[in-house]
Amino acid sequence: MVTLKQLRYLAALARHGHFGRAADACAVTQPALSMQIRELEQFLGVTLVERRPGEVMLTEIGREISRRAEDVLASARDLVDFARHRAKPLTGRLTLGIIPSLAPYLLPRMLPALQSQFPDLQLELRETQTRQLVEEVKSGALDAAMLALPLGEPDIDTMTLFDDLFLLAVPASDPRSAKRRVAARDIDQSRLILLEDGHCLRDQALAFCATIPRGPTPGATGMTFGASSLATVMQMVAAGYGVTLIPQIAADVEARGQRVKILRLEDPQPGRSIGLAFRRTSPRKADFAALGEVVKGCTTS
Repeated sequence: MVTLKQLRYLAALARHGHFGRAADACAVTQPALSMQIRELEQFLGVTLVERRPGEVMLTEIGREISRRAEDVLASARDLVDFARHRAKPLTGRLTLGIIPSLAPYLLPRMLPALQSQFPDLQLELRETQTRQLVEEVKSGALDAAMLALPLGEPDIDTMTLFDDLFLLAVPASDPRSAKRRVAARDIDQSRLILLEDGHCLRDQALAFCATIPRGPTPGATGMTFGASSLATVMQMVAAGYGVTLIPQIAADVEARGQRVKILRLEDPQPGRSIGLAFRRTSPRKADFAALGEVVKGCTTS
């Protein structure tokens, strides 16, 4: 008989590509994990793993079975969630992912409200980029994730939480710093400082720039310092190296004490839509609705 334990160990091995790391992730010894996978191979009558010195590679059928194992494990978690969370919302364990351009600014507002309204909630947080969050929601490693919409993933449902406008951050010495608003066409895109590849905020800024006429240096492209945080980008702006688009939710924190000026853009103002993403089959929709109401209350007050 195939067990959920065996499927969980195989899925961990597929994710980590290493017996030791997979065992650590499952909180078991490496021999115990290896033995369970061998028993699974014997029961199924197939070779799931190619074992080489210092290297592990799943066979073609091993990759397919590990993919199906992720689906079975997600369904099993949904079954448990359905039984445990029918009585009242936001009780017990909830694993929530959140993107880096949102976490430092929303969590300090959101967590006290959650703790006050839902004291029986055991929240586990993970901050990483959108691509990884989506994969972890699909696999069931995360119950839900807060990120920028839309996603375009057929197996994932989303709930819009709030709109987050983009503002222009310029050095305090910038001639435009006395203005209340600035036209998008006046942004010198050759001086636009962006986050490194992989951050959805960078992609959104580039998408916005593609819709406006080029600034004073036609044909120039945005500049990147390989920064992984808005804090680093804002320090570059404060030092006079350029300008950046910053989400409104981050402006108060990142502009505080900095030698920068935050300007609104003329209508139609660009921005992003922040939402909650979760598996379409998840039975915790009531939990997500309750979480969404807390977030909306924190961002509109």
